Amino acid sequence: MHSPRGLLAVSGFLTGRHAPAASVSTSSHQSLFTRAIQILAQSEPVRLRKLPAPDSGVIELRLERPEVKNAINWDMLRRLRSSIEKIQADATAKVVLVASSVPGAFCAGADLKERRLTSSSEVGEYARSLRSTFSSFEALLIPTIAIIEGAALGGGLELALSCDLRICGENAELGLPETGLAIIPGAGGTQRLPRIVGRSRAKELIFSGRRCDAAEAVMMGLANYCVPAGEAYQKALDIAREITQKEFLHEFTFQIKDPHGTVHVSNFSPTGTNNSKFLPASVNLHERIRRKYNT
Repeated sequence: MHSPRGLLAVSGFLTGRHAPAASVSTSSHQSLFTRAIQILAQSEPVRLRKLPAPDSGVIELRLERPEVKNAINWDMLRRLRSSIEKIQADATAKVVLVASSVPGAFCAGADLKERRLTSSSEVGEYARSLRSTFSSFEALLIPTIAIIEGAALGGGLELALSCDLRICGENAELGLPETGLAIIPGAGGTQRLPRIVGRSRAKELIFSGRRCDAAEAVMMGLANYCVPAGEAYQKALDIAREITQKEFLHEFTFQIKDPHGTVHVSNFSPTGTNNSKFLPASVNLHERIRRKYNT
């Protein structure tokens, strides 16, 4: 693919690079120039940002594909995985906020237009990669909060389910509509949803493909809060601030987030030493801290 500069050069809009009028029409010039401007204006589909003080430790992960309501294509999926790896490597990260920059949409799920152009084997590879990416996100050893304003459907809801908390604006719409397309949720929804809302409710939502609003989501335990539309981000940030003020919360977080009862103590140490180790969940907090800091 041509770089934006190359497209501008081809279109004859760079100084000294005008194409001969006989070889390229004016309409072609305008079309290429318009496309080049569109490329330059496109933002990254996934943007990672550290919030400044007084919110140090809070990382914001934003979804930004407005033209398709944040539908997840291969490029976006790769960038999600890259963002997760950066968060994993950041010793200063304490909380992750997952938000959308697209009004009225959290995430519409998989990019079905792209899927129609791929082979069966590529679809299978995409599903496996999506599932492993969400599992990696779920395994982050810091709290994660999904901020849902608008639609969180299919893979979009599965992304939210891989977060620890879900904060909804009252305009939120949540659902797993895959059965209407003769498929099933493939990125962990059939496993995570029952753990969160119970088997019976999860079966009903998956079998019917029914969508629920924010108030019902809170009632069934799918969401933690329902707030007025446009206020979900602030509510999530307030919760993140409460979390970051707890000095040793990360010690509890490891135990709460690991379903297998194993507590992973991170490499962080105030003395700079590496004390990474695995301790059974039965070990009390004070003993874990003592072992971690060699006191």
